[in-house]
Amino acid sequence: MTIELSGSSAIVGLGETDYLRGTDQGVLELVLDASMAAITDAGLHPEDIDGIIPPGGYVTSEEIAANLVIPDLRYSASVQMGGASPTAALQSATMAIATGVATNVLVTFGWNGYSAFRRQKGNEHQPRRRGQETPFIDISRHYYAPLGVRAAAQWYSFYLRRYVDLYDVQPEDAANVALACRRHAHLNDKAQMGGREMTLEDYLASPPIADPLRKFDCCLETDCANAVVLTSAERARDLPHQPVLWLGGAEGHPFPADDITNRLDILKLGIDTAAPRAFSMAGVSPRDMDVLEIYDCFTYVVMMQLEALGMCEPGGAKEFVADGNIELGGRYPLNTHGGLLSQGHCWGLNHIVEATRQLRHEAGPAQVPGAELAAVTGYGDLGDGSVAVLGRDR
Repeated sequence: MTIELSGSSAIVGLGETDYLRGTDQGVLELVLDASMAAITDAGLHPEDIDGIIPPGGYVTSEEIAANLVIPDLRYSASVQMGGASPTAALQSATMAIATGVATNVLVTFGWNGYSAFRRQKGNEHQPRRRGQETPFIDISRHYYAPLGVRAAAQWYSFYLRRYVDLYDVQPEDAANVALACRRHAHLNDKAQMGGREMTLEDYLASPPIADPLRKFDCCLETDCANAVVLTSAERARDLPHQPVLWLGGAEGHPFPADDITNRLDILKLGIDTAAPRAFSMAGVSPRDMDVLEIYDCFTYVVMMQLEALGMCEPGGAKEFVADGNIELGGRYPLNTHGGLLSQGHCWGLNHIVEATRQLRHEAGPAQVPGAELAAVTGYGDLGDGSVAVLGRDR
């Protein structure tokens, strides 16, 4: 028996906290706030939730269920793909719903991505660390770290430098991504950088972090949480909001997954293999998209993902992001909420929230007129990728 996944589930509830630099709330509190908001937005109650996909390594499904008083938790899963996890989790939730394992699935993520990594007087909210000590080889810890390569910007710079050299990508090209996200953030009351202007001169004057990355090429550090609720397409039509269907999705992993420098092709990402499967399942092409919500941990990574998605040829992203093409009013508005670069860093679940708002036609001043289709990407660890194609139910 073959189960048709495309269009079988829908996002019906959204929740998000503010995007902050410093909070008195711990991770569980943030997650509970966003989760309850999403459940309420869906027109449901906690007892209606029977599936949870929690923030892997930070909060467990059992903690969420206990605090929300969910009496019958039938399905729990943990997706461990770093920033690709929330987008990949939509596929897992859809499979659970389509097979009857769960009815209403809560997908949530939250963290103290700013405050917990800084020692402050009275701050007791330390992050829960993913990945405990292991007797096996850990490439990052055992090979990169002793050489001083400890930060994400340093790991990514290995292949971003290659990308820049191969395709003659200039800082001004990457600036188009950063500036578009900042301009969109000005329309978002919750955006962490919504009140801060940025010009090309500001971008070019920002200090270097890890070549070719400047400060304004890098995503924010944020205390925040997001949540979405999924159910079947049929049930979704009886709930308060316009259903947003999960039309297709996939995840992909580079090989070797944990070692950038020994890959046969250092520029081949997980999204290179995930994107064709996702669009094929959805029965649409990349160029059919009305909205793009692309995981923007770094500006150059956005450009690489646009090429991997098939929006443009390899090396063509610098033209694709030019001349307002990715800004509101352009053909492919990108990260209309401000993204990780200017709204806040919620591991990309905020991209799913924004894509859903766009397809509900509830995005306020950032609304893309008549939006019907959106592509969302997730990007995690050292190149893992996930893609979701979402569509407004007709």
